[in-house]
Amino acid sequence: MLVGYKRVSSAEQTTARQLDGLVLDKCFEDKLSGKDTNRPQLQAAVEYCREGDTFVCHSMDRLARNLSDLLALVQRLTSKAVAVQFVKENLTFTASKADPIATLLLQLLGSFAEFERSLIRERQREGIALARARGAYTGRKRALTPEKAAELRRRAAAGEQKSALATEYRISRESVYTYLRV
Repeated sequence: MLVGYKRVSSAEQTTARQLDGLVLDKCFEDKLSGKDTNRPQLQAAVEYCREGDTFVCHSMDRLARNLSDLLALVQRLTSKAVAVQFVKENLTFTASKADPIATLLLQLLGSFAEFERSLIRERQREGIALARARGAYTGRKRALTPEKAAELRRRAAAGEQKSALATEYRISRESVYTYLRV
């Protein structure tokens, strides 16, 4: 069986270009970050694969964004006698065929995917810091107006239950405590 796996980082993105034109017996799709392997459809795909199947993924960075996860996933699948095929890189890994050049490419390209993820996170942190400096990134909008927050504080000081206040103001109990600390 050909078992496909597609991944994009957010719900707004589309997996349409991944594995386009391939006839798959079963396909799994996640719309989550590749920062780790805690992805429901990835885990389901790995569990679904049986001896003799081929696990097909568009590219290595769609499977994992760090080298250790990539190597572990490929090892986990090939140890079950499942072939792992990366379409973009034109590489296939099997338990029976140890190709040193393919292994080197897996490690090199996996390292680049990990490096790219690090760069993305660094640029994101820099962008947030710059936005904060110019006052454009102030965090999430407060749930309560200053008047409602003052009212909440008065009522809590008068002894009303925090959970009842949270329900009435439609905020979490933790938010109640946050407003009380301010």
